[in-house]
Amino acid sequence: MRILISNDDGYFAPGIEALANVAREFGEVTVVAPERDRSGASNSLTLDRPLSVRVAASGFMYLNGTPTDCVHLAVTGLLDYKPDLVLSGINDGANMGDDTIYSGTVAAAMEGYQLGVPSIAFSLAKRGQEHLATAASVARDLLRRLTQRPLQGPMLLNVNVPACPLSELRGVQVTRLGRRHLAEPTVPARSPRGDTIYWIGPAGAAKEAGPGTDFHAVDHGWASITPLDIDLTAANSLGQVRSWLDQQ
Repeated sequence: MRILISNDDGYFAPGIEALANVAREFGEVTVVAPERDRSGASNSLTLDRPLSVRVAASGFMYLNGTPTDCVHLAVTGLLDYKPDLVLSGINDGANMGDDTIYSGTVAAAMEGYQLGVPSIAFSLAKRGQEHLATAASVARDLLRRLTQRPLQGPMLLNVNVPACPLSELRGVQVTRLGRRHLAEPTVPARSPRGDTIYWIGPAGAAKEAGPGTDFHAVDHGWASITPLDIDLTAANSLGQVRSWLDQQ
């Protein structure tokens, strides 16, 4: 199996090294990741300038673009083959609920999925890399399952692992995305030149976090695995909009 790995924390992040080490147990691994932290880049593509690819001492390739750039470039021209699987992560911090809209980690996996490659995003639910080995163990277990019993049809999975010792992990639950409250207000500050500048405020607290959600699973010691789709059509609203247009 040929596996492409990316992330949004940068090619130097401990999480991508841990994921690559696990993936090598299951096949040939190629890493193409951003040259710096691109957290929150979402699905953005770089269209206003060319991209440069370099190779680190680790053998990882890195480029001056977004996580989506990395996977798109790898699948559509950088590699001379189409990978069998795209992995993204292991992210330093959770990507649950509304976070998935903004996450570069999830976006890298989503790009693989859009290009016809089964894809999985992995995140450790607390920043700081503590208990990264637990997330690596979950990744190993899921890859083992995939090699033994491949899922049929398109696959885009979002995996979040609680930051706890492996001995305390209760297992894996299939979940749906929860929801957060609105983000906290922006944080104004002063630049050295005296100009007013703004920092984007932190994400809001979990709002919909009941049983069955990714928030609930992780808070209770389970790794969550959420199947994602990218069809944004509000199917339930099609009839309403048609009726609105038909009215004179």
